[in-house]
Amino acid sequence: MLKIIGNKFYLNEKPFVIRAGAIHYFRVPREYWKDRLEKLKACGLNTVETYVSWNLHEKKFGEYDFDDMLNIREFILTAQELGLYVIVRPGPYICAEFDCGGFPAYLFKDKNMKLRCMDDKYLSYVRMWFKRLFEEFIDLQITNGGNIIAMQIENEYGSFGNDKEYILALKKMMEELGANCLLFTADGGNNDAYVSGGGVDGVYAALTFGSKVDTAFDCVEGRSFGPKCCMEFWDGWFAHWGEELQTRSVDEVMTEINAMLDSDCSFNLYMFHGGTNFAFTAGANMTYKYEPTVTSYDYVAPLGEYGNYTPLYTAIRKRILQKDGISEEDLPLPKDTKTQYVGKVELNEFASLMDNLDNLSKEVESTCPLSFAEMDMTNGYAYYSTEIVGKYTKEQPEPYDAPWGNTTLKLCGLNDLGYLYVDGKYKGRYWRNDAEYLRNIPIHNVECDDFNGKMKIDLFVEAMGGVNYGPFFGEQKGLDALMLFKQNVYHWKCRALPMDNLDKLKFDGKKQVPCFLKGQFKAEQKDCFVKLDGFTKGFVTVNGKNIGRYWNIGPQQTLYLPGCWLKEDNEIIVFEQEGFNQPIIEIVDKP
Repeated sequence: MLKIIGNKFYLNEKPFVIRAGAIHYFRVPREYWKDRLEKLKACGLNTVETYVSWNLHEKKFGEYDFDDMLNIREFILTAQELGLYVIVRPGPYICAEFDCGGFPAYLFKDKNMKLRCMDDKYLSYVRMWFKRLFEEFIDLQITNGGNIIAMQIENEYGSFGNDKEYILALKKMMEELGANCLLFTADGGNNDAYVSGGGVDGVYAALTFGSKVDTAFDCVEGRSFGPKCCMEFWDGWFAHWGEELQTRSVDEVMTEINAMLDSDCSFNLYMFHGGTNFAFTAGANMTYKYEPTVTSYDYVAPLGEYGNYTPLYTAIRKRILQKDGISEEDLPLPKDTKTQYVGKVELNEFASLMDNLDNLSKEVESTCPLSFAEMDMTNGYAYYSTEIVGKYTKEQPEPYDAPWGNTTLKLCGLNDLGYLYVDGKYKGRYWRNDAEYLRNIPIHNVECDDFNGKMKIDLFVEAMGGVNYGPFFGEQKGLDALMLFKQNVYHWKCRALPMDNLDKLKFDGKKQVPCFLKGQFKAEQKDCFVKLDGFTKGFVTVNGKNIGRYWNIGPQQTLYLPGCWLKEDNEIIVFEQEGFNQPIIEIVDKP
């Protein structure tokens, strides 16, 4: 097993340096796992690291999914077949720029329950989840003859809190459920507060950082530490919608990697291969404003989003092989990924959202607007309807029988993007970053003319990603309240729209947005990219697979379409929620 003796790791009684790369099984099609792992090994690495996405495996309480892209056991066994070790980071919180940091919707229903601390109810949910999760791979630990050499407790907890009892409770829980490999914590290097807050006595502390290798470990000077290990070396970075694409030069990254190699520092390249935030799984940051993450999780990683070699991959491989005295012929490269150009595809069938609400969802009545979590979602869409009655008719003259005139509505706590309809007419688009804020709650003021006593309200809401890091972690999605002057408006009809049942759509030719556009195309089983010039905002499915969100504000301009999800005849559906120029998309061979 992996042990710590002095300032070194020992594996099977021999000195061992961890050279790992992060690949998240849930961000890569199952058909491509072996290819990506072979390329990791060919880069000179000996270990693959992965988080575990609780909210994908247990979307609803007690209903577990370990099939297809979620078959973590198969991912670990595939690595073992290739001679790779595995580090598992089960959380329960993972951050990872993933929706809600990996937490399932049901954790947010109980607003009295406290997350990521010594809350008995929360820990009871974690235990139930870990018990089921560990059944998938606990026998694959190296202590049992498998290839899992280490498991992480929580994730960068010092960036969130300092409840050491909580960390120790998780450690005890994991051990009781069978974890007997090396357990460790990981917190931000170059920061004494983070390491102090997240570390506990008796548990090995790894660090996370992306630069300044020479000083990163100063925060653990004088402590019982052991070998130096960067459990997340940030070789790139992620991107937010509406911001510039993040980049790092090869020379800059290699300066830091060379420093770790020269000092025999163990490391994990985060990411080695980022993959994709398929469907609506991308998370968000929030400090001074809300910052949703794009669909691509390319991360400027050594292995690109579609498994392609990059100049950084070439540089890392060359340096590691030189250090280990291995010729490139002795460790040949797997074939690079092939792509295809399909061409323009006409979308010639149309279905409006409004005409398909009953086909896609069930209406639920509630006194107050239901949050996404209360509708068993953390992402996707929801639809809210109500009717405001401000006076009685002549048949019921008491007490108000005069027009109210101009009226201000207040959309309170609209997270994240809403499209408002008043009496069936489109009123406007409301984005949380454009709102006034009151006690950290976004407030949109909507002027409505000539309110004469009745007003029908319809609100279509998109959740752009649950906050995965920082003080706003755990915020609710949807609409908190609608106010008329100082009055709360009650009695709503709410619909959950996860958009995972588009086979129920009826295409009647109506092009009114928000709408679905459908087309067909022929292709080979090669990777490609959907280009949506002239479209504004929405998502795309191909053969029933949701390949993610698009938004014309960039920086992402195409959506990755894995070739393994294609066949000779294919169906594509584009959901456009704001407007498009022509019903034509293009499938290209480059991102």
